[in-house]
Amino acid sequence: MIRKHYENVKNTIGDHVQLCIVTKRRSTEEILSYYEAGERMFAENHAQQLKARAAELPSDIRWQFIGHLQRNKVKDIIRLVDCIQSLDNLPLAQVIEKEAAKAERIVDVLCEFHLADEDTAKTGLNKEEAVPFIKEVLKLEHIRVRGIMVMGPHTDDEERIREVFNEAHELFMNLQKEFGNEIIHTLSMGMSSDYAIAVQCGSTLVRIGTYLFEE
Repeated sequence: MIRKHYENVKNTIGDHVQLCIVTKRRSTEEILSYYEAGERMFAENHAQQLKARAAELPSDIRWQFIGHLQRNKVKDIIRLVDCIQSLDNLPLAQVIEKEAAKAERIVDVLCEFHLADEDTAKTGLNKEEAVPFIKEVLKLEHIRVRGIMVMGPHTDDEERIREVFNEAHELFMNLQKEFGNEIIHTLSMGMSSDYAIAVQCGSTLVRIGTYLFEE
């Protein structure tokens, strides 16, 4: 644990923003240092890695899947994951529904949106797709929509980052008006380099890895 960095994050996010700790490439001991500090929400972006982590770490961890999820990997994580934060197409939703039904459970999801046009390689829905997409997912019995996830633009330009995050917050608020805040209550945005801006722009959940594990 890098205590100073952890304290900085906790002071910045306060009590109203959830911390999701990204564990990719980290040792079991490093992860446990934050678990022992009281954290329970951790994330992986590869299905096989999440499967391995879940087997060796405490069972009360609320695992989040935050990467691009291939449909043929859904069955590997469906019993392990608390929330899939990267739902961005209906075929994937249909596979999650099928595997969740087999597992006799309901899986929380966040719908991922791509708002930073300059990052052409990123996945995610266009905001124009938001309402019809969520309406379709809400028809599925074993999926529970909880909100949206957005990646900030890959840039050092704080003005541009703030622009994307404000756009994400506006989308989040519009979706709350459309579907109610009982359904749309999580806005996952902000990572190690931009979480402070994300919090200022209304994020309710930040995903931080590098800053918590590296000097």
